[in-house]
Amino acid sequence: MPVYSNFSDEELTVLLKQEDQIAFTEIYNRYWAEMYYHTFRMLRDEDSSKDVVQDVFSTLWLKSASLNVSTKLSGHLYISVRNKVLNLVAQNKVRNDYLSSVAAFITESTNDASVFDEQQILDLVEAEIQKLPPRMKEIFELSRKDNLSHKEIAKKLNISDQTVKKQVQNALKIIKNRLPMVESGIFVLIFLR
Repeated sequence: MPVYSNFSDEELTVLLKQEDQIAFTEIYNRYWAEMYYHTFRMLRDEDSSKDVVQDVFSTLWLKSASLNVSTKLSGHLYISVRNKVLNLVAQNKVRNDYLSSVAAFITESTNDASVFDEQQILDLVEAEIQKLPPRMKEIFELSRKDNLSHKEIAKKLNISDQTVKKQVQNALKIIKNRLPMVESGIFVLIFLR
């Protein structure tokens, strides 16, 4: 049996494209710590860094048959890690901006007796989301709860971007029409992004 630790990255890449599990294990053992260190330097969070590296290696294995590495394997892994980190940072920024907006709105409107408290509003909205048709509900939750883009949802569900966009718009329209007591300002803060 060959000793995989003696193989070059190029040889391991060829074997990986043939879905050789031992080659994948060697690549994982060879580069995990280096990719983790690189990710941790950017994120400064142990759990998030481990998640990013795990995701990169999972994708590498799942897409190994169609792998097209025109650069060195290490370069491919560095680029994959960087892209995952940038996506994570962007998602967290959207989430943090959203939470800041909701907090600011609630703080500004605490003197208004006609405004529901945050939990009441979220409970009402969640109840309406649960009443949506199953496919629309799935698309809406992927968009608003999992923070996936229309393109990511379309790819995940094997449908067009336009279908995703239309389903999200319809869901928003349905929920807004069913909750007329929720002021339009807070509706915008919660759902539109």
